[in-house]
Amino acid sequence: MKLQFIPVETKEQICLLASLADKVWHEFFPGIITVEQVDYMVERFQSEKALTKQITKEGYDYFLLELNSISIGYVGIHIEEDTKKLFLSKLYLLKSYRGKGYASQTFEFLKGIATAYQLKVIYLTVNRGNGHSVDVYKNWGFVTVKEEAADIGNGFVMDDYIMEYAL
Repeated sequence: MKLQFIPVETKEQICLLASLADKVWHEFFPGIITVEQVDYMVERFQSEKALTKQITKEGYDYFLLELNSISIGYVGIHIEEDTKKLFLSKLYLLKSYRGKGYASQTFEFLKGIATAYQLKVIYLTVNRGNGHSVDVYKNWGFVTVKEEAADIGNGFVMDDYIMEYAL
């Protein structure tokens, strides 16, 4: 089935996105990071308030991934025209839709955006403990260019690989 990529623009869509983020993160991350860190990160980075700020003030674009009018995940990006890079900030699917090719369809969608903006690189950060996602990105042609540990407050650290895909 072909995904629809719905731009998140309205308050209602942002509320739906925040709710979806909360669900997906709590499905996915426990076991990689603590539930307390998941709660903190969702509130700090994926709450309605945080998403509204990212979309309206920080230049992020979010898209709901829809299949037969059902939101099954989302993707968040930031186009960095000055560096000719697309930052893949978020790409998450509900558990029951993983492993069915929807992330790959989303990656093709993102390559199309990057090409339209004449960007040279798509890059992302991925938790070092998230072996499955690291393997998926490597399979798509991403390479690890750096390791980074970022203090995000409240005693929590994001321990990530920075990976790049050259267009």
